[in-house]
Amino acid sequence: MNALRSFQFKISYLLAVWAAFGTFFVLSAAISAFAQQGAMSPYQGEQDGVSAGGNWMEFRSEDKMTGAKKVRFELVANNYFKEDPDYKPRIELFCSNGKYEHADFSMGGRLGRPDYPGFWGQPKMEVMVRIDGYHDHKGWNWVRGRFLEMDKGTVRGALGAQVFNIEVKTRSGYSIAEFSPAGVNLGEIRQACDLTPKKP
Repeated sequence: MNALRSFQFKISYLLAVWAAFGTFFVLSAAISAFAQQGAMSPYQGEQDGVSAGGNWMEFRSEDKMTGAKKVRFELVANNYFKEDPDYKPRIELFCSNGKYEHADFSMGGRLGRPDYPGFWGQPKMEVMVRIDGYHDHKGWNWVRGRFLEMDKGTVRGALGAQVFNIEVKTRSGYSIAEFSPAGVNLGEIRQACDLTPKKP
């Protein structure tokens, strides 16, 4: 009798182990498939993201008051900054009703102090950008120490580039965010933002 109970216990244990393994396998496959197809949006009201080609993601939403059709394109950097090892820097393009609105660079952690005031007194930070073999210094609006508003010319240059890097001042010194913008669906960008690539 004891041998029979022991045998039944072992069978039950093996079945439980196989069931747990099967559940783990199914969940892993589902997560992998979701990661390849899209990403959850960090912004309220947006649909989950879909690939916009290459490393770009596209998020769509509708303004609840005006009904404007909004699209946000996001490109995440290849590297982390030491200020925030859990958040990769990123650039985001915001478009509404088929027109480009603005683009932001965010590093996750807090930026260094602004360098000088702009024409209207707004704080600005000087950054260096590299677009393939071209590099230049830009003055971007410093917004609450959280992100920088990019100029449209740099955005257009990045759309057609293989290499796009941004050197920015952080709280602990200068750091470089490295991006791989190639592969974006330029037709989708043009339709959603009326924006085309342009070499600097």
